[in-house]
Amino acid sequence: MADVAKLAGVSGQTVSRVVNGNDRVTAETRLKVETAMKQLGYRANIAARALATGRFGTIGVVMFNLSAIGNVRILEAVVSGAQARGYSVSVAVVDAPTEQDVRAAVRGLTDRAVDGVIVIEARVLDTPHLQLLEEVPLVIADSRAAHRHPTFGMDEAAGTRAVVDHLLGLGHATVHHIAGPAGSNPAQRRRAAWQRQLKRSGRAIPPAAVGDWSPQSGYDAALRMLAGDGVTAVFAANDQMAAGVLRAAAELGRRVPEELSVVGFDDLDFAPFLSPPLTTVRQDLAAVGRRCLEHLVARIEGPADSAEVTSRFVRPELVVRASTAPPPA
Repeated sequence: MADVAKLAGVSGQTVSRVVNGNDRVTAETRLKVETAMKQLGYRANIAARALATGRFGTIGVVMFNLSAIGNVRILEAVVSGAQARGYSVSVAVVDAPTEQDVRAAVRGLTDRAVDGVIVIEARVLDTPHLQLLEEVPLVIADSRAAHRHPTFGMDEAAGTRAVVDHLLGLGHATVHHIAGPAGSNPAQRRRAAWQRQLKRSGRAIPPAAVGDWSPQSGYDAALRMLAGDGVTAVFAANDQMAAGVLRAAAELGRRVPEELSVVGFDDLDFAPFLSPPLTTVRQDLAAVGRRCLEHLVARIEGPADSAEVTSRFVRPELVVRASTAPPPA
């Protein structure tokens, strides 16, 4: 670093600021330092920096199910924001909520020396191995408020209430529901909010069907559900299952939305291109990831209050398209 400073004609502190991405350096000075670094083949010694600063420049992420769209959107926002702040990201994926898998993932993460951890979907918090994570700042991406750690998530109950109120407001007597799998926390929250809102509105609560998030499961559930009379509105717990409902309705000759209203959840890229375009709940999961990261970096780089409990939720938006309408007269 001293050689770089001498060649660039600046102080060692200025070189340090450039290396660490500090904004308090002019563009001209930054270019001089970067040119000298390139000419000398200088690379920051991460181990030495960690000894000097007490930080490793790495953020850990623990998550279940890397294929889940919601989890991936949060992770993408965390990675993008971390890179912009000069941090790398180390991901530990827990394949199943078993003691062995959680222990292996958490231990692998802490062994790689991280400055803080973001837990996506907090089933991992129910295991005794969380204590391995609590040695560093911890932030949670989850939609449950019952955590003693800073928590950021989507207000899924608000999104579900908006769906039920929308369909009842159109004149439907009640709303049928195709829920996600029983082991899914988001599925449980959406199902519970659907039941509460129907009860609050004084409407009958039909038995919920259960799918596995796939279009096939939504299709199969809808074939059974639509075989009976009186079904005029179906709320599927995600857009993929709602797509299956639309296919089943077409095969059964149930016109959407003239005879059947269909609503999904997530507002995935294909939702506006279904036939008809799908009414659904838009979740800004990238905002959840950004808030988690911003809060964690603030705790890493500044004084942290270990007793702090924060619960902040992003409100989703009901996007009304052509798949919903008043029921038949």
